[in-house]
Amino acid sequence: MRIGELAARTGVSVRALRYYEEQRLLVAERSPSGQRVYPDSAVDRVWMIQHLYAAGLPSKAIEPLMPCVISGEVTPELLKRLRAERQRIEQRIDDLVSTRDRLDSIISVAAAHEGGVCPR
Repeated sequence: MRIGELAARTGVSVRALRYYEEQRLLVAERSPSGQRVYPDSAVDRVWMIQHLYAAGLPSKAIEPLMPCVISGEVTPELLKRLRAERQRIEQRIDDLVSTRDRLDSIISVAAAHEGGVCPR
């Protein structure tokens, strides 16, 4: 399929698909006229890339995972990377929960003094 069709089927912009190629996350064959041609499996690959981005992984962390996505081969190095990314995400969640709790505290104090002066 051509890049426009892949974009339509995945909901990802053509520009983003080109970026994925630059980052070696997605591979296209070239037609004799130079147009990108993707296999049907590219749809699932793009969705996986989108999920990994949504989880907060940068392209540099996603690129080493792509061989596993393609072949299904799981190596000790891959597991190590996945666990490290999971830990990084877990830390972000903890930080966000802490920030939310501090904000709840501030909201509580401010609400108790609504219309007046907020204590320092």
